[in-house]
Amino acid sequence: MLYRNLGKSGLKVSVVGLGTNQFGGKVDQAGTQNIIDAAIDRGVNFLDTADVYQGGHSEENIGKALKGKREKVIIATKVFFKVGEGPNDLGASRKHIFDGIDASLKRLDTDYIDLYQIHRWDENTPIEETLLALNDLVRAGKVRYIGASNFSSWQLTLANTIAEKSWVTPFVSIQPHYHMFERGIESELIPACNYMGIGILPYFPLAGGFLTGKYKNDQEAPAGSRGESSEYVHKYMTPSNYSKLGDLTAFSEERGRTLTGLAHAWLLAQPMVSSVISGATKVDHVISNTAAVDWSLSPEEYRFVNEILDR
Repeated sequence: MLYRNLGKSGLKVSVVGLGTNQFGGKVDQAGTQNIIDAAIDRGVNFLDTADVYQGGHSEENIGKALKGKREKVIIATKVFFKVGEGPNDLGASRKHIFDGIDASLKRLDTDYIDLYQIHRWDENTPIEETLLALNDLVRAGKVRYIGASNFSSWQLTLANTIAEKSWVTPFVSIQPHYHMFERGIESELIPACNYMGIGILPYFPLAGGFLTGKYKNDQEAPAGSRGESSEYVHKYMTPSNYSKLGDLTAFSEERGRTLTGLAHAWLLAQPMVSSVISGATKVDHVISNTAAVDWSLSPEEYRFVNEILDR
């Protein structure tokens, strides 16, 4: 496994992380244990979850699976979305953040969160309130670092400018939707992260499985796959994308690699990508996702892949 700093912080995270949004749902406790053990065995130290994943059961399953192993991993979780029926049971207010951290710590059965992330920008709460609340959690020892998820470039820049001027803890990372067929962040967010030293943690790196090559043009999606019913996957199933997929697959196979490996290597070619959050519902997924961590695209290879994508 290879490790990179999380943004300009000193925290080292594995370049392939473990996405856990199916833990406590599709993946039961035994499956969670097996996947986490396999990930740790392969050097993965970054686990990403959220308080709303499977109604909190993802955090609960992770907490149980990490008994006696807490020190081996970096736990990242999130707060923002609705967790109850009350008017204050959502958002990035001081109240919801304080309630959220205590609930997550209990479910994860830990004394601290390594990376606590705001899941969405809250237009109803001043960002100053959010930052001060997060800073208090850092000072209290409940949180080590803070991050954002799905912020736009201006939102992230504003937040960290205010943090700098107020001498409070800044965001060290951002989680965006980013993969070879979803490149909207390249125009503004990536340049902003490069300038500010913000670590990028892409989620959905395989486009719901589309970038594994399991889906074939003019063929039914494999039984039990997301492609059977997921509108998210369906939107990528176009003739143009299938054509690109064929060329990307050939590019990978010519080098003795897999399309899954290329999807990860292409993301990691961005210097501020600290860890690629790769979901897993089976141990085989962990093995596949981590198999190509040593694949570093040359500048020529990176340009060639982008020429395929830009067609």
